[in-house]
Amino acid sequence: MNGEIVLSYSGVSKNYGALQALRDIGLEIRRGEIFGFIGPDGAGKTTMMRMALGIVNPDSGECRLLGEADRRKARVRAGYVPQLFSLYQNMSVMENINLFGSLYGKPAAEVTERAEFILSRVGLWGFRDRFAGRLSGGMKQKLALAIGLLNTPELLLLDEPTTGVDPVARREFWALLYQFNGEGLTIVVSTPYMDEAELCTRKMFLNRGRVLDTGTTAELISRYEYRLLCLETAQKDAGEWLRGRPHIVDENMFGSKYHIVTDDPQGARESIAEAFAEHGEPLPPLRDIGAGLEDLFVSFAGRENQ
Repeated sequence: MNGEIVLSYSGVSKNYGALQALRDIGLEIRRGEIFGFIGPDGAGKTTMMRMALGIVNPDSGECRLLGEADRRKARVRAGYVPQLFSLYQNMSVMENINLFGSLYGKPAAEVTERAEFILSRVGLWGFRDRFAGRLSGGMKQKLALAIGLLNTPELLLLDEPTTGVDPVARREFWALLYQFNGEGLTIVVSTPYMDEAELCTRKMFLNRGRVLDTGTTAELISRYEYRLLCLETAQKDAGEWLRGRPHIVDENMFGSKYHIVTDDPQGARESIAEAFAEHGEPLPPLRDIGAGLEDLFVSFAGRENQ
C-alpha cells in the first residue's frame, strides 16, 4: 500500500498492573484511510487511541504520530473524539466551541469563523445557542465531532463515537465522516459494531490486546478457512443438539438463525439432519452462505479464548 504513514505502532505492548492491555502490536496507517480498530469492550481499542495521542506511553516498542516520536507535540495536528461525551452540559454549543478554541490557542475571530463553517457542515449552526445538555445523543456526537475538527486536523481519531446513538443518527454521523474523508482527512475509528467495520477501508481485529488480523474486508474474508451454512430455526436448543457432531466446527446464533461453521458442508448437512431427527423435529431450511465480518470475529475470538 502506497502513501505516507500517519500513525504507526511497532512492537508495542502496554500493561496496567497485571492486565496486559496491548501485546506486541504492529500496524501502519496511511494518509487517506478510514481505518477501524474493531473489537469488544476490553480489547485494547481505547489504549491504542490514547497511546496515539501521547496520553499513555508503551512499556515496549514505539508509537509514532504523523511521523513524530513525540506524539504530544504532533497531536496539535490531530483531532480526537473521546468515547464518552466530555463537553460541558451547562454551556451552549458555541460556548463549548469557544472554550476549546481558546485551549487550542486560536484567536477568537478565527474560532468564530471556523465554528460557523464546521457547525454548518454537521448541521448544528442553527443550534449554536442551545445548551449541550439539551442536545439529542446524535447531536451531542456531532458537537464532539465539530470540536475534534476545530483545529483543521490532518488525522481524526474517534473512540466508539456512535455508542448509544440511534441507528438514524449513526448513519448521519458516518455520512459526515465519509464527506470529510473525501476531502482528504485521514480517520481512525474504534467500534464494536460490525456494520461500522464494513465502512472502514481497512480494519484491525483486536481481542484481549492482541491483533487477530488486519486488512480490507475482502482480504479478511479470503483468509477464512471454513464454510458456512445458515440454519433457519427458532429452536433455542439447536446449538446444543449440534455441538460436537461430525463436521460441525462451531454454531453461532444470530436472531432466529444459526450460522453453522463447517469443514465439510455435505457432512455437516448430514449431521444436522441426524440431530433434528433424533429429537423428533423436521429439518429446518438450510442453505450455504458466505462469511461476513461478524463470523470472522466470532471465529477469531473463539480461538483467542481457548
